[in-house]
Amino acid sequence: MEKVFGLIGATVSHSFSKNYFDEKFFREGLRDYHYELFPLTTIKEIEALLRDTKGLSGLNVTIPYKEQVIQYLDEVDGFAKKIGAVNVIRIKDGKLKGFNTDSDAFFETIEKWLPENTTFKALVLGTGGSSKAVQEALKKLNIEFQLVSRDARKGVITYEDLQKNPKIVEDAKLIVNTTPLGMSPNTEAMPPVDFEHIGAEHYIYDLIYNPARTLFLQKAEMAGAKIKNGLEMLHVQAEKSWTIWNN
Repeated sequence: MEKVFGLIGATVSHSFSKNYFDEKFFREGLRDYHYELFPLTTIKEIEALLRDTKGLSGLNVTIPYKEQVIQYLDEVDGFAKKIGAVNVIRIKDGKLKGFNTDSDAFFETIEKWLPENTTFKALVLGTGGSSKAVQEALKKLNIEFQLVSRDARKGVITYEDLQKNPKIVEDAKLIVNTTPLGMSPNTEAMPPVDFEHIGAEHYIYDLIYNPARTLFLQKAEMAGAKIKNGLEMLHVQAEKSWTIWNN
């Protein structure tokens, strides 16, 4: 019986998920399994997608719908509910259940990457669904963090605040970009962080994996920082999705 899985998001053409799952299905001899990319202009379009896609068994969710999609689900796993964002949906017997694998995938990849016995302060750029998953993982790692966004609000400082007080950037030896700034095809964009205050003690993690080295990571590397993109996180998260869909 044909089973369809896929990715929903505003722009999905940049995604490696289709190749990843197509190869996986081929290797495992799952000839009737397919993975599709579903660009949605608004989250409301999920209604037609669910209605019209025969054999739809699971979805991944990317920017900007990780929070908005929750209203369309029948059930949300406790951990995803705590985070407030969903990036995996299991569709079984007509019921949709939401999960979050982003947080654990980020946790696993960053825990291996950061040096042991070092205390970090972090800046998390962005406040959307991916940011929420990252925040949960940083709490688990006991890493103190500050949220940065374009607009100030309670608990959130702005990029202008970083310009005014460079010590914030100097002291935050871990900086995580959870925004889509710099993602293909808009590769000239980047979060407005001043690299004069970044050096060899900094660790810069950009959740974007296409391109492999965003302008943000290139500049960080030129400043002497250690850099990491989101490809490993994607792979871990994809395997976790697969486990959920087949559970």
